[in-house]
Amino acid sequence: MPDFLSTTTHLHITTWVVALILFFVAAGMNKASKGRKISHMILRLFYIFIIISGVALFITAMDFGQGMLYGFKLLFGLGVIAFMEMTLVRGAKGKSTTAMWIGFIVCLIAVLGLGFHLPLGIKLF
Repeated sequence: MPDFLSTTTHLHITTWVVALILFFVAAGMNKASKGRKISHMILRLFYIFIIISGVALFITAMDFGQGMLYGFKLLFGLGVIAFMEMTLVRGAKGKSTTAMWIGFIVCLIAVLGLGFHLPLGIKLF
């Protein structure tokens, strides 16, 4: 039986990769299309999967002695989800999304940087 940490990590990575793909697909679609609305609803389901698996990893990560950095990663991860949602909603309403895209990119870079740096992440640096 695979261990909880490995399984949860793979689930978490898979869900956020699929969510990012769905986000970019939905953002690239026509604002009034039915496909965009369907993609957005599926993306919201993936937000839930990301949050549940992320909180499970956060609780597990408290054993590594770097709780504050994992807390920042959790907050930036929630920021990524919030900016993804606000970008799609504001875009559908025809409002400016420039600030939402900037916030999304900043939070995504912060989450990936922390994810690659912390003990549970892949060591790229």
